[in-house]
Parts: sequence; structure tokens; C-alpha cells
Amino acid sequence: MRILAAIGALAIIGAAIAAVFFFGGFFSVAGTAEDPAIVKWALIQVRTASIDRNAKDTLPVNFAEPANVQAGAREFLEHGCANCHGGPGVTWAKYSEGLHPDPPDLKDVVKDRTPQQLFWVIKNGINMTGMPSFALAGAKDDELWKIVAFLKQLPSVSDADFKTWTAPAAPAPAAASPPPPAPESKP
Repeated sequence: MRILAAIGALAIIGAAIAAVFFFGGFFSVAGTAEDPAIVKWALIQVRTASIDRNAKDTLPVNFAEPANVQAGAREFLEHGCANCHGGPGVTWAKYSEGLHPDPPDLKDVVKDRTPQQLFWVIKNGINMTGMPSFALAGAKDDELWKIVAFLKQLPSVSDADFKTWTAPAAPAPAAASPPPPAPESKP
């Protein structure tokens, strides 16, 4: 019984110390401050567990079709993903250097994530990382799945392919104007 009482007392003391540390302002929330190792570890564990538990969406039937991959590249650029994550031949926007934690290089991340996990992250965002919810920003599920299709191919996409896929569409040729009316002949 004494062991349980000691464990309980230590837990209460530990909780009190943590409360003073966090709520007393001793934990710096500045973007320039490095997180303590235990906080960084805990955030990664919580994020990973949450994504694993919630990423249950079903892949669209035409998910990996080349047209979806190419459309996903356009969506990736149009939704501003390249601003924070860069892309083939595209550098990150300067302001993304101020995000904490740094936005990941997606070529490294996509190998270890399922399409469902990527979709869930893009759709819902991740608190305390700067990753927004694109669903709340108005993106439709089919647009997000196209981005995911592109991301799964990202490590093998060349700079030239990305540039071609994201180039603005050529303007449609102007409709031919009708010929001028024939001059009237006077008798």
C-alpha cells in the first residue's frame, strides 16, 4: 500500500511541476526556440498515432492513373503546397523558413506514408506545425486525392515533367471572325 501511495504522491508532484513549467511561462513558445527533446518526441508520437488511427479513407478507383498524377501536380502548385514544401525545380518560399517545425521535404516523407495517411494530413492539417486543413480552405476530396497521387510519384518526378505538368494551359485560339460584308453594288 505504501508503494501505491508513494507512486501517487510522485505523480501529483510531477503534475504540479509540469503545470508550473508550462502554465508559468517557463516553456518558450517562440518559433526561434528549439523544443525540448521530450516535447519533440511526444509531439511526433501523438501525431503519428493520430494519423495511423484516423487515416481510413478508401482510395479512388482511378487513383494512380497518369492523368491524375499530372492533375495532382497542378493542384499541388495551385493550392500553394510548393510554397512550404518546394517541388521538383521549385524552391520553398522564404517565409517557410520561419515555420517551426520545418516543413518536411515531401520526397522523403511520402515513401513512409500510405496514400490514406497523406490524404488525411492534407485534408485535416496538423495542429502546432503550420500544416493547414485544405478541406477547411475549400479544397474538394477529388482535388486532394490527385495531390496524393502526385505525391506518391514525387520522388521520381523530374524538374522538366513538373514544369510541363504545371504550365498554364495555352490560350484557346480565337474564333475566326466573320468575313466583312460584301460591298453593295449600285445600279
